[in-house]
Amino acid sequence: MPTKAGSSTSEFTDRLSDTAQTVKEKVSDAASTAKQKVSDAGRQASDKIDEKRGPAADALESAASTLHEKAEDLPGGETVKSVAHSAAEKLESTAGYIREHDVRAMLSDVEEIVKRNPGPSLLVAVAIGFLIGRAFRED
Repeated sequence: MPTKAGSSTSEFTDRLSDTAQTVKEKVSDAASTAKQKVSDAGRQASDKIDEKRGPAADALESAASTLHEKAEDLPGGETVKSVAHSAAEKLESTAGYIREHDVRAMLSDVEEIVKRNPGPSLLVAVAIGFLIGRAFRED
């Protein structure tokens, strides 16, 4: 026959175990909810970026066209004109890439570049972080 102290200890252990299980379930539910919200936010952001791909590509193509047109009027000789035309061609290429690739494909490409070039990628990330920090900094 269990003693009163043994029974109390057993009840306490059972309650503690039940409480631990309840906390575990609540944490798991909260984590699942948070994961779903992050997933939804990511999907919405991806959709919004995909909506803007066409207009962004159009703007790049327009800039390339303008650069091609104005290149002949630039002072500095053939070298400057050649550089301007080359820059315009890069803009056209970028516009085509943006049109042909959705956000997931672009992110996959960026991931591959970072894997192949971790050092320069880190430097670019630091520079971008610095510029963003400067943009939000109050003077």
